[in-house]
Amino acid sequence: MNDASNELSITRFIDAPVEKVWDVMANRQEEWWCPRPWRVEIDEQDKRAGGACRMTMYGPDGEEAPQNGIYLAYEEGHRFVTTDAVTADFQPSGPFMIGIWEVTSEGNGTRYTAAARHWSSETKKQHEEMGFVDGWSACADQLAEICEAEGA
Repeated sequence: MNDASNELSITRFIDAPVEKVWDVMANRQEEWWCPRPWRVEIDEQDKRAGGACRMTMYGPDGEEAPQNGIYLAYEEGHRFVTTDAVTADFQPSGPFMIGIWEVTSEGNGTRYTAAARHWSSETKKQHEEMGFVDGWSACADQLAEICEAEGA
């Protein structure tokens, strides 16, 4: 049974085919991953369970926020799951969350869902206070904007 008590999530309908949304979601993260004016650069992605998932987010005032972890799952065309609890070569790290990004067909469009599962209520609360809803919703909007503008 899934214990959702330490989970935060957002969902959005995107008026574009699931194949299009998946392609942008999985292969064009530098275009939508961070709420503007922040941006992200992909440092390394080994898209398979156990593969490295490293990126760095950059803020408008010179902030740098490395995001290092691994993929726990990578299901082409459907979802990918990452964590920062373990880095490449299975080195333990200070865990914050497990992130899950998935797409499913819904009518003529796509249901996009992004979730963050935390180890404790304290880290969940910290993520909420960091602006989870606004930030992850802005990213979903940016993803939708690209997909809907480009269509099929």
